[in-house]
Amino acid sequence: MNSEAPHPENGAGGPDTTALRFGYGTNGLADLRLDDALALLADLGYDGVGLTLDHMHLDPLAPDLPARTRRLAHRLDQLGLTVTVETGGRYVLDPRRKHGPCLLDPDPDDRARRVDLLTRAVRVAADLGAHAVHCFSGTTPTGTDEDTAWKRLAEALSPVLDAATTAGVPLAVEPEPGHLLATLADFHRLRRTLGDPEPLGLTLDIGHCQCLEPLPPADCVRAAAPWLRHVQIEDMRRGLHEHLPFGDGEIDFPPVLAALAATGYQGLTVVELPRHSHAGPHFAEISLPYLRNAAAPSQGSTP
Repeated sequence: MNSEAPHPENGAGGPDTTALRFGYGTNGLADLRLDDALALLADLGYDGVGLTLDHMHLDPLAPDLPARTRRLAHRLDQLGLTVTVETGGRYVLDPRRKHGPCLLDPDPDDRARRVDLLTRAVRVAADLGAHAVHCFSGTTPTGTDEDTAWKRLAEALSPVLDAATTAGVPLAVEPEPGHLLATLADFHRLRRTLGDPEPLGLTLDIGHCQCLEPLPPADCVRAAAPWLRHVQIEDMRRGLHEHLPFGDGEIDFPPVLAALAATGYQGLTVVELPRHSHAGPHFAEISLPYLRNAAAPSQGSTP
C-alpha cells in the first residue's frame, strides 16, 4: 500500500469509469470538535465528509441552526470539502433510546419528531449544497405487524420526500441490518409502494452487503446503480453486523470499487467507523491510502 498513490480527477479512469471521491464520517470522529475534524480530513486529502447531525457537531435542534449552518458552509468551501448529511445520531432525539423515536413508532407524535428531524436535515443539506440526505427506517416496534410498519414508513417519508423535492436534494434511504428496511429488496418494496418518487434514492453500505445480501458486494453495487445517491464503506464479515477497519473483515475491495467507478457514481464514498471514534484520527489517516490503493486499478492509477 502506497500512501503517495495519485489521486486522479474525475474521468481519469477512462470513458467508462468515474474517479471515486472519498469521505470520512463525523460519527467516527465524535471526540473531535467539528472544525478540528474537518481540518483533519482536509489535511489528510479527503474529498468530503459524511456529516452526522448530532449534539457534539452540528446540532439539528439548536436554536441557532441556520447561522451555524451558514458558517459551516463557508468552512467547507474554504477547506474544499463536499458533504453528505447523515441522520444516524444515536441519541439526538431521545437520551434514553438509541435511534429513537423512529419512523415506525406507534405514537404518531413520536413519528412526527423523527419526520421533523429529517426535514431539518433536508434544509441543512440544501444550505450546505450536500449530495444527499441519508436516513433509515428504524426497527419494527414489538407488537407491530409488518404491514402496519410498512404503512407507517411510507406515510412518514412522504412529507420528507416533499421537502427533498422542494430543496432539490435526494433522500438516500439505507438498508440497515435488523431494521424493517434491511436489504436492497426492501428498498425496492418501499420505492414501489411510494410510486417511485424522483427524490427517493439509496444509501448503499458496502459492509452491509457483505453481512446479509445474497449477492456479493460488487454485484450489489451494479444492481443498485440506478438509485445510488450515497455510499458508506468499511470492512465486515458475513452474518455479523460489525463495522471493521479495512483489512479486518472479508471484503475484497478492488472489485467493489471498480464496480462503483464503472457506474459513474458522482457522490461521496464515506468511511463508516463509528465504534472506532476513540481512535478516529488514526483510522482516518490509514483508511484513505487503503481506499486509493484499492481503487487505483479501476481509476487508472499506479499503486
